[in-house]
Amino acid sequence: VQLQASGGGLVQAGGRLRLSCAASGSTRSIINFMDWYRQTPGKARELVASIKSGGSTDYADSVKGRFTISRNDAKTTVYLQMNELKPEDTAVYSCYGSVWTPSEGSQYYWGQGTLVTVSS
Repeated sequence: VQLQASGGGLVQAGGRLRLSCAASGSTRSIINFMDWYRQTPGKARELVASIKSGGSTDYADSVKGRFTISRNDAKTTVYLQMNELKPEDTAVYSCYGSVWTPSEGSQYYWGQGTLVTVSS
């Protein structure tokens, strides 16, 4: 099983992007919970948003009101909608979560990072 993150890119300040993190590699998978982290060189990794198995969400204060984490009904993909982007949102964003598959049960996985660059 892999978590594949996508959707990063270059955007102007005030713009928006939507990141996706999809579970793949199994005929059937369910994302139990997922976190989005971001990291810039020289800084500690920051937890940006979380979605729990029941659907509840949490956000870092720095992104509250601008970012929204959600998932599809099949619980195979989690999204991070990022609006009103600021230059300080520039970072590599990575997803981390628990994925259930029939063969492996619930395991924890990191997705590869996707770079978000916000120009001023």
